[in-house]
Amino acid sequence: MIPRLFSLLTGVWLMAAPAILGYGGPAWINDRICGPLIASFAIIAIWEVTRPLRWMNVIFAFWLMLAPLVLHYTAWRSSYNNVGCALVLLVCALAPGRKTHRFGGGWSSLFS
Repeated sequence: MIPRLFSLLTGVWLMAAPAILGYGGPAWINDRICGPLIASFAIIAIWEVTRPLRWMNVIFAFWLMLAPLVLHYTAWRSSYNNVGCALVLLVCALAPGRKTHRFGGGWSSLFS
C-alpha cells in the first residue's frame, strides 16, 4: 500500500509542479494530463484485487522519460522533474505488495 501512496503523491505533485516550479508550454499541459491519470491508477491499485493496474504507471513513467525529447521542453526544471517522477513511479510499480487473499477467476472456479 505504501508504494501506491507514493505513486498517488507523485501524481499530485505532477499536477502542482508547473505552478510551483514555474514552467509552462508543453510541459505544463503534459503534467496536467498525466498527473491525474497517475493518481487515479495509483488509487485504484491500492486494493489487492485491482493491484495489477499498477503496471499502467510503468507506461506513464516511460512516457514521462520520453516527453522532454518528444515535446521539446524548454525549461530544464520540467525535464528533471519528469525524469525524477518517472523513476519514483517505476520503483513504486515494481513493488508487488502483500498478498492476503487468493482471487480466482474463469470458468474453472465455478465448477470446483
